[in-house]
Amino acid sequence: MKISELKPQNSFDELVVKIVEKNEPREIVRRFGGSARVCDLVGKDDDGDTVQITLWNDEIDQVQVDETVKITNGWVKEWNNQLQVSTGRNGKIEKIK
Repeated sequence: MKISELKPQNSFDELVVKIVEKNEPREIVRRFGGSARVCDLVGKDDDGDTVQITLWNDEIDQVQVDETVKITNGWVKEWNNQLQVSTGRNGKIEKIK
């Protein structure tokens, strides 16, 4: 799937992007107790389109700038008029060559 095909509040099977930006992880307090680490990244596809990617906890350390990743079974939402992609509950992210 291409970034231009992503729709808010929808899942997707597979998205391949190159990580072009990675912000510093931050700690948040979860709504139902406990805390988590979250990190915002920017991914770019072959068409040059970009999308914000949100990674949680252990996913954060798996990905660095200039690496190409594949997100499978991901989720898209809209926040502040901008699309955000994450692995959601059932998805995964992996580096590809």
